[in-house]
Amino acid sequence: MNLFEKEAFVTKAAEEFESQSPEALLKLAIETFPRLTLACSFGAEDVVLVDMLQKINPNVDIFYLDTNVHFQETYETRDRLEQHYGTKFVQVLPKLTLEEQAAQYGDELWKSDANQCCNIRKVDPLTDILRNYDAWITGIRRDQAPTRANAKKVEYDVKFGLIKFNPLADWTSEDVWNYIREHDVIYNPLHDRNYPSIGCSHCTRQVMPGEDPRAGRWSNSEKTECGLHK
Repeated sequence: MNLFEKEAFVTKAAEEFESQSPEALLKLAIETFPRLTLACSFGAEDVVLVDMLQKINPNVDIFYLDTNVHFQETYETRDRLEQHYGTKFVQVLPKLTLEEQAAQYGDELWKSDANQCCNIRKVDPLTDILRNYDAWITGIRRDQAPTRANAKKVEYDVKFGLIKFNPLADWTSEDVWNYIREHDVIYNPLHDRNYPSIGCSHCTRQVMPGEDPRAGRWSNSEKTECGLHK
């Protein structure tokens, strides 16, 4: 598809599938784009999408950005999912090890410059892996944050130059957990310990009663996104 064809596809599909199920949109994505991938962080939304994809087409690539500083529970969730579905997720690593990053930028870069740390350990690796694909799937939901409130089910991702599918865009947190319970989906146990949104261990804390669900990410700073989504 050229850019004009992509934009036409996005406009039509976003409108047509707004009221349809996530599974219906995933089927469209699979049928339309042979070079398709799911970005998985092993959070609640993403394990739902993993389960759906495995039932529709288990051959779709699923990758995760391994920042080397995820919670141990996140890595254990990855292992349990791989064993359960008999699949292997694509590991995407930063170009710099933590030691190399510290040598170039100083120790604990996530404290002195969280945006730079995210660029090195997430955004740059994501940019590299997405060059292999024509479309990607994410677990974005509109009610997660103001920055995601206008997310469409299908978008043209200007940042990465490919089609972006957000099958759960119109779902609530309750919808996600209803699916997890109904289908007995494996999920990160940190969710049961007041971690509704889980990122790197250094930049994620528990959310207290009454706080916004994403208050535990980059707490005490103005940062709200890692830069993966516009």
